[in-house]
Amino acid sequence: MTFRRLLERCRTAEAALEALPALSARRAMPFRPPAAAAVVAREMEEVDGMGGRFLFWGEEGYPPLLALLDDPPIALAVIGDAGLLLARQAAVVGARNASTLGRRLAGELAESLAAAGLVVTSGLARGIDGAAHLGALRIGPTVAVIPGGLDRAYPPEHTELQSVIAERGAVVAEAPLGTAPIARHFPRRNRIIAGLSLGVVVVEAALRSGTLMTANLALEAGREVFAVPGSPLDPRCAGSNDLLRQGAHLTERAADVLEHLPTAPRVAPPVRRAAPGPMPAALAPLGTLPQAADQLLDLIGSSPVTVDELVRACHLSSAAVQAALLELELDGRVETLPGNRVVRSGLR
Repeated sequence: MTFRRLLERCRTAEAALEALPALSARRAMPFRPPAAAAVVAREMEEVDGMGGRFLFWGEEGYPPLLALLDDPPIALAVIGDAGLLLARQAAVVGARNASTLGRRLAGELAESLAAAGLVVTSGLARGIDGAAHLGALRIGPTVAVIPGGLDRAYPPEHTELQSVIAERGAVVAEAPLGTAPIARHFPRRNRIIAGLSLGVVVVEAALRSGTLMTANLALEAGREVFAVPGSPLDPRCAGSNDLLRQGAHLTERAADVLEHLPTAPRVAPPVRRAAPGPMPAALAPLGTLPQAADQLLDLIGSSPVTVDELVRACHLSSAAVQAALLELELDGRVETLPGNRVVRSGLR
């Protein structure tokens, strides 16, 4: 989100990079210079050598549904058919320690959804995810979003499956090459699965599981959530059954998904995209806090407030408010939250 605000404020990536040393000094943070051009070129050559390519936020070919998130990935590395990320997708996710029946149902659901023309997306994990990919592959392509670099298969037993998906579908990674899949990468992976899909189908999920995180992220992004009912005696189904109590679509077959899967998200937050060009003269340099920032700070408290509310309350233009909020955020005085909301730092 800070990256997006920097582009809105500076208008170009080059201008934002030039401003970084001064911004780091203002926040007493160590400045880490960008990688040398040769390092960047080498990574791009390695991805190209694997048969992959990069997709960048704000450029042609980037998945439009994913771009609607508050914090879309700035860059994605893709091996396979990147065009699949532009197709209608439905995610099928669930427990790693899935039951035999759960894996069978996930495979059948994925196969039927693929037969109906949808691209099935999942996380290539053990259990439900792997079964969903295999089911979809019986009909056509599938998309796998992985938590590490493209050169790190996870879990190791899915190395061959990842290779097959790269040939017949697409494998997507946000992390650079060589990145090992560790626990903190999985929530980031889950938001990509939710962001790419019009709906998320949950087959077996325990309470407090990563699968439920994916479902919640989908709800926040205005996507539909589907859940397969399970035995109340099986803890692997406690989370998916709870989703049903909260209003998820009860799902027993693919027809239940197709009936409720929309053509677009229910709530599509506006995408703010900075157009290339010079910085407007009306905006103050990054080295100072404009008067508008002090005015906004008086309106922001310990309870989150939307940027639209701030625009209405302060009678400033949207561009001026965005610029002032960036100043306050980089100065460590406000925090940006999902839903295009802001709050005073340290007061929550």
